[in-house]
Amino acid sequence: MKILILCTCIFLLSWTVEIHGEEQSKKNVVCYFASWTVYRNGNGKFDVPDIDVNLCTHINFGFIGLNEDASIHILDSWESDGLEGIKRLVELKKLKSDLKVLISMGGWNEGSRTYSIVAANATKRKILANNVLSFIEERGFDGFDLDWEYPGLRGGDQAIDKDDLTALLNDLSDVLKPKGYILSAAVAGAVEKINIAYDVPKITKILDLLNVMVFDYHGAFDNFVGHISPLYPAEIDYKYSDNSTYNVDSGIQEWLHKGADPEKMNIGIILYGRSFTLADKTNTALFAPVRGGGIEGIYSRQSGILGYNEICEFHSATTYVWDDEQKVPHRIWDDQWVGFDDEKSIKLKIEYALENNLGGAMVWSLDYDDFKGICGHKYPLLTAVNKAFGNL
Repeated sequence: MKILILCTCIFLLSWTVEIHGEEQSKKNVVCYFASWTVYRNGNGKFDVPDIDVNLCTHINFGFIGLNEDASIHILDSWESDGLEGIKRLVELKKLKSDLKVLISMGGWNEGSRTYSIVAANATKRKILANNVLSFIEERGFDGFDLDWEYPGLRGGDQAIDKDDLTALLNDLSDVLKPKGYILSAAVAGAVEKINIAYDVPKITKILDLLNVMVFDYHGAFDNFVGHISPLYPAEIDYKYSDNSTYNVDSGIQEWLHKGADPEKMNIGIILYGRSFTLADKTNTALFAPVRGGGIEGIYSRQSGILGYNEICEFHSATTYVWDDEQKVPHRIWDDQWVGFDDEKSIKLKIEYALENNLGGAMVWSLDYDDFKGICGHKYPLLTAVNKAFGNL
């Protein structure tokens, strides 16, 4: 009898450890759905049915906007309501019971000024919080994501925005958390922006998730070549003072150093590349002079931007270069240079996230992956994220 009891206890203990291990290995994969991509042409057109829910734990709808009176405005009423983009996105939860769908407010094009104005006014903060609650309750969302780019910058007020953001998040938390809704934020990954914009210890306590945008470090806004999202700095970066911190490691470590909870942090993974037109096509090194952004993509239609789907479909025969210092690839052809992430570099970034005990990854955005499988299997980059985490 004693032997039977002992064996049973050992079995139950082993089973508990195994289940606990499975729970621990399941990491967040927060996927942003960029609603305007429904208007792209050909193989670049992306809509809700193109989403593979098995590759995301959370899906954030981007974006809704903010008015100065703290009311919410739909940035694209035709896509969101006319084409029922919001309704169809929320209905994806029927396909996966544990999927969380959030509404995201802000984004780069919204700027910072309106957010600064609303956050500075205690009455408007509370109005916004209640408007957000009504919005997500009416439409069936599981939470709210704030993408203010960025407090204290781009039209914001550096003197007050940091504290006002904390106050705004507190007001949002007061109305959302009692009802079980998720509160997250997309936050900067550049060291100098982090220092200006965020009271890290305070907002970490308030938020459920921190989606750290450790990308867009370089692009057509520079007058030289640089990678969009290097994992580590190259030796040459130290010759240019600011650039030594323009990398994933510096951004993540800054958040951790300032007191962020690693389990709430999601490492940002970018699915598009930043491209350049070289001033001299024989000089392809980092910091080589450029004449501006690279040629626009057939789908993305923006100079200086190429989705991974565009890179693999139209430029896979070009010269591939792996930078073993920065742990990222780039491609070169004619006078064009594009830095991007591929399956190899993403695996290294996810391993880095695991080494630093981060909660998961945030992916911007689904439409830039090879979601149709034109170059091979569908969603190679998003699949790489999940495999490296052990989610698949």
